Amino acid sequence: MSASSLIDPSPDAGAPPKVERLKAGSVGLTGVMFMALATAAPITAMTGNLPIIIGSGSGTHAPGAFLFVTGVLLLFTVGYVAMARHITAAGAFYGYISHGLGRVLGMASGLLAVLAYVVFEASIVGIFAFFAQSAVQNQFHHKVPWQVLAFTMVAVIAVLAYFDLHIASRVLSVALVGEVVMLLLLSLSVLFHGGGEADGLALHTLNPLKAFAGPSAGIGLFFCFWSWIGFESTAMYGEESREPKRIIPRATILAVVGLGALYTLVAWTTLSGNGLATSVAVSGGSTGNPLDLFYGASQTYLGHWAVTLFEWLMCSSAFACGMAFHQCASRYLYAIGREGFIHRHLGRTHARHGSPYLASFVQTGITVAIVGAFWAAGKDPYLDLYTLTAILGTMALLVVQALCSFSVVAYFRSQHPETRHWFRTLVAPGLGGLGMVGAVYLLVTNLKTASGGSSALLLTLTPWIVGGVFVGGIAYALYTRANNPGKYEILGRIVMEDAHERVEES
Repeated sequence: MSASSLIDPSPDAGAPPKVERLKAGSVGLTGVMFMALATAAPITAMTGNLPIIIGSGSGTHAPGAFLFVTGVLLLFTVGYVAMARHITAAGAFYGYISHGLGRVLGMASGLLAVLAYVVFEASIVGIFAFFAQSAVQNQFHHKVPWQVLAFTMVAVIAVLAYFDLHIASRVLSVALVGEVVMLLLLSLSVLFHGGGEADGLALHTLNPLKAFAGPSAGIGLFFCFWSWIGFESTAMYGEESREPKRIIPRATILAVVGLGALYTLVAWTTLSGNGLATSVAVSGGSTGNPLDLFYGASQTYLGHWAVTLFEWLMCSSAFACGMAFHQCASRYLYAIGREGFIHRHLGRTHARHGSPYLASFVQTGITVAIVGAFWAAGKDPYLDLYTLTAILGTMALLVVQALCSFSVVAYFRSQHPETRHWFRTLVAPGLGGLGMVGAVYLLVTNLKTASGGSSALLLTLTPWIVGGVFVGGIAYALYTRANNPGKYEILGRIVMEDAHERVEES
């Protein structure tokens, strides 16, 4: 998209500078939905997290735990979309928190969000390499080095991200439809057969009041939260979507509800199909491969073809997830770059495609460096690259989500009294923020369990890295306020021109 018509002010004027905008109208409601759902990666979330939730966390109460977390995230989303109806910016959390809690916390939160999305791509590259290596070996009896598969994925994503967001959304939509159809086929086949012989359709596992049952329920709830990471990315595409004030809120709510319904259904039918005792045993490693939780049910209720298809869909799901996270990271780097933080060149957009192509190149370079570092250290793509970087990113993003919830309360308390509402802008975001704080606590107190017992240095340093980046962001914002007031005034304030005074309809 061409440069904004905003006037470039004097250095201390405090108004937004002239910036290059992302290409407007690139995607509609369906495209934004696909981007968000692909980031959550349903089949990767289920195959990667459900065995842990059942085997080491909530046990047979996993479906109820997913229902409980759906409720918490809906509370968060109510406030999130209320903010989205007023503010449209590629930085999403960064812009929201800047408007609600101030520029200092906005800068700190923006850097935490950048950290999260930057490492998420490398994390997903790790699990893609693991899935792809396994699929190739099982189907073609040939072992391909995981590094080859990892760097191939990074290269393909870099090429696709260079172009219009519409191209990326189409690629993601194909992958997403395939994985959702596979999960639904498996679930519906179990329902059609009335569940497994041992327990039938175990309806009692759907009780959300049992989400806290058992000594390891905290682990289960944390991995449930982890399964949704990425749904909030809808707001990042506001500048590139058609009618963002209408599309972004709808896409966000649909993503939360849709994922909640799918996850609960899959968890319930997978438990029922395998039998409760068998599900717990397989998830705990009785067969040597926790993925047998899905392979066994697919073989029993659909046939061997489904097992083969499952393997390839796990690869396409991970690829789609990695590309979606690349888009998120690029837009955060772009959002901060165009305001002059880090480097203003990051805020440039492609003259023809309207994509944040320079920020995208930087994100590719960072991903290559992270993957290369784990390769050089002789680490495993799944146990180390995927797990450790995912934990780091998840902790950072949960902190930002909590602050975002509280920023909604603060924003509507001081601004837009005409749209203030006791539930939408106070109770719901307040409870959602407390839920996110609880999720951070679960992660911090269960770090080693969440990582499979790893004692890696990165795991030990994770809380310190998150805290260090946050404190560093605060220090940088305070330094800028003292030494460059004009630059400080625009922090988090570059939004779409019509975003400031939009009145939300009741």
